[in-house]
Amino acid sequence: MKKYALFFALLVSAITLKAQAPADDKTTLTKVGQQTPAFEFYTDKDKTATIESYKGKIVLLNFFATWCPPCRLELPRVQKEIWEKYKDNPKFALFVFGREQGWDKVLPFKETNNYTFPILPDEGRKIFSLFATQSIPRNVVLDENGKIIYQSIGYSEKDFAELLKVLDTHINKLLP
Repeated sequence: MKKYALFFALLVSAITLKAQAPADDKTTLTKVGQQTPAFEFYTDKDKTATIESYKGKIVLLNFFATWCPPCRLELPRVQKEIWEKYKDNPKFALFVFGREQGWDKVLPFKETNNYTFPILPDEGRKIFSLFATQSIPRNVVLDENGKIIYQSIGYSEKDFAELLKVLDTHINKLLP
């Protein structure tokens, strides 16, 4: 029985990694060029913010789940290649949302994996459902005016390279 469970888990992972749907697929509710939907989110257990309060910055929204194999491949790269590069840049913000997960899941996951970027809850898919109906990991980049300038679904080397390029180009454009 364990063999079948392992086989099934690997099969699901392979399908998820291969299922790189375009950002305009039927699961995506937003489009590049569109203003980001308005939403409020927790930045700490007792502190909230609005996405509008981050205008003037390039914002990366990442949606993941602790159980998601492609997410587990992507997040170490987010730590090393994005967060460690831009964390001190006043023109950048990163928010990683645990889709359908609360503080009780995201905080231990963050600690276990030694991530230093913000991992926040998105219980009930309140934020995720503004952008999509399904499929993670999912990245959305907002420009300094709050417009969507990039979206991706799933994890692939090609999409991650494109994400890095978009961030680098737009963050550097804002520097004096």
